[in-house]
Amino acid sequence: MPDRPSLTLHRHISAPPAKVFSAWTDPQQIVKWLHPGGCNVVHAEMELKAGGRFHMIMRAPDGEEHDVNGVFREVAMNEKLVYTWAFRSTPERESIVTFTLKPDGDGTWLTLKHEQFFDEAARDAHRGGWTEALDGLEHYFL
Repeated sequence: MPDRPSLTLHRHISAPPAKVFSAWTDPQQIVKWLHPGGCNVVHAEMELKAGGRFHMIMRAPDGEEHDVNGVFREVAMNEKLVYTWAFRSTPERESIVTFTLKPDGDGTWLTLKHEQFFDEAARDAHRGGWTEALDGLEHYFL
């Protein structure tokens, strides 16, 4: 099977790893900073353990809903998450997200690797969404 497209993004966040991890995994915080493409998270649930599930619904400005879910493959508190990522409308296009945190003084280096995209168009669309998501997370801690 040929290599499938992937992307890797890095971001310095002005908060310690425990706070960044919590913001990424706590539904009450997710709704405050996660707004890719102008979407608002209208539903988020996390079962934060290996084998646990997550589910989010993001509503676009035009009212369209994007329903995404996955399963946590690895959970290392305040350090790393590995989880599947699939939209309800295209479950056959499941991909893998790896989220890692490294302390850096009073802040954190966050690395987000998203692998096994269905095609380059999906990767490119997600690059924009993840960049906007990380912008929101960065501003959440300013």
